[in-house]
Amino acid sequence: MQLIPRAFAIDYGTSQYGTLNSTLGLKGSLASGNIGSIISVFLPYLLTLAGIILFGMLIFGGFTMLTGAAEKDAAEKGKSMITNAVIGFIVIFAAYWIAQILQVIFKVSIVS
Repeated sequence: MQLIPRAFAIDYGTSQYGTLNSTLGLKGSLASGNIGSIISVFLPYLLTLAGIILFGMLIFGGFTMLTGAAEKDAAEKGKSMITNAVIGFIVIFAAYWIAQILQVIFKVSIVS
């Protein structure tokens, strides 16, 4: 007599990482330690996080400029924060662009 019907049985496979990776939604080659697969998994999340930080810096820099309009030092601090945020945006955009170019040249999936 079977305790668990075959329809409800779970096949965990032979790989010790296969079930964990599929449960976490990671790609299968991440467990192998391939640097390209690691980059392709984490790069979209890092770019999104960088965009959120950029947005926060722009808002906070503008707020600092507006509240420190009477004080020259506070206005300059806000202006430099906005300038640094724009430079950061250019760096983020260039990194994404370079990743796209490397993806075409080496025919690997970096940014999905």
